[in-house]
Amino acid sequence: MTVPRPPAPWLIRPVKLPATTPPALIGPWAADDTRLDDVEKIEVPGGHGPEDVAVGADGQIFSGTEDGRIWRWPPDAHAGATPVLLADTGGRPLGIEADPRDGSLIVCDAYRGLLRVTADGTITDLTHRVGGSRILLCNNAAVARDGVVYFTDSSTRFPVSHWRRDLLEHRPNGRVLAYDPASGGTEVVAEGFHFPNGVALTPEEDALLLCETVSHRLVRLSLPGGKVTDLGDLPAYPDNMSAVGDGTYWIALASPRVAIAERLLPHPHLRRIAAVLPARLQPQPLPYTIAALVDGDGTVLRTLHGPAGRYVMATGVRQHGDTLWLGSLTESAIARTSLAN
Repeated sequence: MTVPRPPAPWLIRPVKLPATTPPALIGPWAADDTRLDDVEKIEVPGGHGPEDVAVGADGQIFSGTEDGRIWRWPPDAHAGATPVLLADTGGRPLGIEADPRDGSLIVCDAYRGLLRVTADGTITDLTHRVGGSRILLCNNAAVARDGVVYFTDSSTRFPVSHWRRDLLEHRPNGRVLAYDPASGGTEVVAEGFHFPNGVALTPEEDALLLCETVSHRLVRLSLPGGKVTDLGDLPAYPDNMSAVGDGTYWIALASPRVAIAERLLPHPHLRRIAAVLPARLQPQPLPYTIAALVDGDGTVLRTLHGPAGRYVMATGVRQHGDTLWLGSLTESAIARTSLAN
């Protein structure tokens, strides 16, 4: 089964915004640790774009690819390890999380909505609407101890197939939602975000940390209520994030900020033209991956870099023991690196 791909608006509605200058990668962002240029790649059989990576309680590794398939690797998999096909959603799996109650997977499928996938590969649709509107770009999630799933709907205008148009439009089209398995209901936690992407719960579950890709911002959302606190501007475009469990969080940053994209902000007419050009002629992400460890206040504790571009567009990141796992929107492999030393 292939889930229908929704059409995208042909014309974007950009607004005039002040240009920004990408900050230099200095201080805690300095490229002193370039181990992401030496990651160990673990190929996906015939697959492409393992966007996120999750680790189960038993150490098994999971990732989903552009063709809808979800793969499972044995614990501590290394290069050459052969994964098992767990399920095929027919859509586009993005963020994957383990439900702390039973170990089943909570999958954000960009086309199908929020799903549950059990160990035998059974897929259950949890939600694909909120209020009277469709969830158009289900992206990344965090699962509370009581099973409530907080997740991002990155754009109410553009499906994942046209994510570049949302970036060029640069409007707050995204929102954070919550699905309650007890009631089966879905509600809006907060809205008005610029492509909200990675999300993670604090240890006390009294707040969410949230990455906004388009506005390269990290924010904190109080629970309940969804009050927004700005935790800082980032020098790169953040994607998925994951909680370590000790009050720190890893953020995957797919690319340093692109100067031409930032300079186009005061020129909505040029952005409107760029949005209908072939993707190869639009502003391009840089072949430079970053993973950043931050605390609950957004303070940067550690950064890992890949300036040589040997593993690019890192969109997923997960720590398990002394291993950091990476996923990518464009690579044909997940990756691992040691955090030791």
